[in-house]
Formats: sequence, C-alpha cells, structure tokens
Amino acid sequence: MARIYKLGPPRFTVSQNPPLIKIRDLHFSRGDRVIFDGVDIDIPRGKVTAIMGPSGTGKTTLLKLIGGQLRPSRGTIEVDGLNVHALSRKALFKLRMRMGMLFQTGALLTDLTVYDNVAYPLREHTDLPESMIRRLVLMKLEAVGLRGARDLLPSALSGGMARRVALARAISLDPMMVMYDEPFTGQDPISMGVLAQLVRRLNDAVGLTSILVSHDVEETSAISDLVYVINGGKVIEQGTPNELANSSSASVRQFMSGLPDGPVGFHYDAPTLDEDLLSMRGAS
Repeated sequence: MARIYKLGPPRFTVSQNPPLIKIRDLHFSRGDRVIFDGVDIDIPRGKVTAIMGPSGTGKTTLLKLIGGQLRPSRGTIEVDGLNVHALSRKALFKLRMRMGMLFQTGALLTDLTVYDNVAYPLREHTDLPESMIRRLVLMKLEAVGLRGARDLLPSALSGGMARRVALARAISLDPMMVMYDEPFTGQDPISMGVLAQLVRRLNDAVGLTSILVSHDVEETSAISDLVYVINGGKVIEQGTPNELANSSSASVRQFMSGLPDGPVGFHYDAPTLDEDLLSMRGAS
C-alpha cells in the first residue's frame, strides 16, 4: 500500500486549460535502439505528473528532450505553447530559466557552500542586488528546512540533505515547472518521506507543475496526480495512481507490484548463452 500523507494530494480532475507540456508523435533513437516510437503525453498545469517504467525505457531521456538538450528524430514537444526544438538558442535559454531541474545526483557544486549553491542561478541570471539574493536564498532554504545549514559545504551533507539543497536551487528562480530525475534513489526511508512531502507541498503552495521520474512506486504513487507508464517505446498506460493499481495490463501490474515474472523480462536482448559461447569457441 502507498504511504498516506496527512496533507494528501488533491484529487485529479480533467482541466479545461491547455496542458503545460504537449508531446505529440515523439520518436527518438540511440543508434539502432528505439527509445520512443510515437509517444503522446500531456502534462497538466499545476499537478504532479509521474513518468514511470522499467529501467532503460527512456525516462531521463524524456526530461532531456523536454529541456531541449536532445532533439527528437520526429514529433513535437511544446512547453507553454512553445515548440522547444524550433526555438532559437537565445529563446531556448530563456525558456530554460522557467524550468527547474533536480538531477539524480543533486549535482551540487562541491567547492561552494549550501548558500552559494542556491544563490548561483540568481547571480548568473539576474541583476538583483546581493541583499535581495540573500533574502531569496534564505527563503528557499527555509522551504526545504535547511536554512541552518547554509554555511556547510556539500561534503558535510547527508544524501537526503544534498537533495533538499538541490531542490532549493531548482526553485531559486521561481520556475513554472520542476523536473525531478529519480529524487528518491539511494535515500533512507525518512529522507525519502521528507523529499516526497516537499515535492507535494511545494507544488501546491507555489502553483508549480512537477514532472517526477522515479522507480519508487510507493512514494511516487502517494504524491502524484497522474502517472504515465512507458515501456518498449510506447505509453502503455496512463491514469491516476488508483487506476494504475487496478490496471488490467499485465505489464503495468508487474511494474506497479514489483513482480519478478511477467511481460517485462530481466535480460537485455541477446543471442542465447549457448550461441555466444559457441561463437567464442569459433573465434579462438
């Protein structure tokens, strides 16, 4: 059963507003390997949307495509009505300033203090006086519960604290959306619960749109409004966490329940072991 938080995520309802992110007929490959094969996804405004699926299905790649770091071979990605891959370099950088990103590793700058890590985007992208930057940094650190750690270096932080600092940095410019790439990986149960609550609370308090890529079914289901499950280059199902928990799809049930046996295999595609061993004998 998914953990239930006291605040509880709001019930998902279909909005009449256009989605913040609209993905249509997305195709992307790495060499001969197809990652996305005609994917359609809508990310609603003001909600927490999870992108889930087995390892290697392109979840992190999808975030890079949304941010314009990668280009699709076919299809379109619109963010707030803008076709990401048709933008000029200058316009793309301007759009990225409205996107926050929490990386898998946190990606804190190791030689800067917690305070300076959070201040970095403000100093780079604004002309605000240092007095205003100080106020904003302390407010962001207060939001993640780490104002008292502002003078520490990243090496002095636990894994959970480092993720929270990275989250404060991700929201430093008050973005319209935040993308979370595996925020719960490697966290102890308490840190995981704290991070999950922060994602939900920040989303609702500030009116963010959150995109959450995660393997952690329990925590992600507890805070998400909408979930997309991708596998084999396709969206195999979408819906609320409750709808997916009762899915008729064997692949979705296997993933959501963590079943070892099912349509999603453990082994990467390869010749049989006998064929590989025989080919080595012939080569020798």
